[in-house]
Amino acid sequence: MARPRKWRKVCCLPDSSRFGPLDYPVDAANTVNMTIDEYETIRLIDLEGFTQEECANQMNISRTTVQGTYIDARKKLADSLVNGKLLWIEGGEYQLCDDRGSGCGKRGCRRHRCGKDFEKEAEAENN
Repeated sequence: MARPRKWRKVCCLPDSSRFGPLDYPVDAANTVNMTIDEYETIRLIDLEGFTQEECANQMNISRTTVQGTYIDARKKLADSLVNGKLLWIEGGEYQLCDDRGSGCGKRGCRRHRCGKDFEKEAEAENN
C-alpha cells in the first residue's frame, strides 16, 4: 500500500488564479494547470528568497519533494510563457496556514502583511 501524501502548508491562495493571453480559446490544448503547492514553491523560493531547505520546512515536506515540485512548477511556467498558454492555478493537496507566527515568509504571513484577513472578511460576510 502506498504511503499517503502529506498536506503541504500554504500561506494563502493566489490573488489571481488565471494568467495568459486573452485572445486564445480556453481548451485543454491551450491550458497549463499548476497546483497551489507548486505556486507556493515558486512564491517561497523565487519571490521570498527561501532556499529549498527553508521552503521544505515552511511547507512541512521533504527537501526532495520541494525540489521535484519546484522543477514541475518552473516547467509549467515556461510552457505557459513560451507557448502562450493560459495558466490556471488550482487544486493540489494543501492546507492553509493558521496565520499565527512568522513562518509564512521572511517578513511574516503574507495574508497579514497584505491586509488580507480572511477570517474577518468571512465573519463580515456572515453578519
